Amino acid sequence: MKKTINGIRYDTTTAIRIGFYWNGLGDEDQRDWSAYLYKTPRSGRFFLSGMGGPMTRFARSAGDMNSVGEAIFPMSEEEAIAWCEQFIDSDEPEWTRITKTP
Repeated sequence: MKKTINGIRYDTTTAIRIGFYWNGLGDEDQRDWSAYLYKTPRSGRFFLSGMGGPMTRFARSAGDMNSVGEAIFPMSEEEAIAWCEQFIDSDEPEWTRITKTP
């Protein structure tokens, strides 16, 4: 997935994947979501890329209702660390990539 936000390009195909989380709910649940945390290789910017049901932050507007959607959200380093602390097992080797520059 690629998206430009505030003039900055975010691309999941070139970014470094740091961690993944899925909330474990099935596709039939409107709260189902999953996301990867990434770090851009050159500038070291963090972003979340994910998809989720109509009751999640990833939902897309479909007229007067929401539906399943995909989205990218830029994050500060502090937000990325907080996200990892909440959703990623600290024993995973990817966790060590969060503050290291590639």
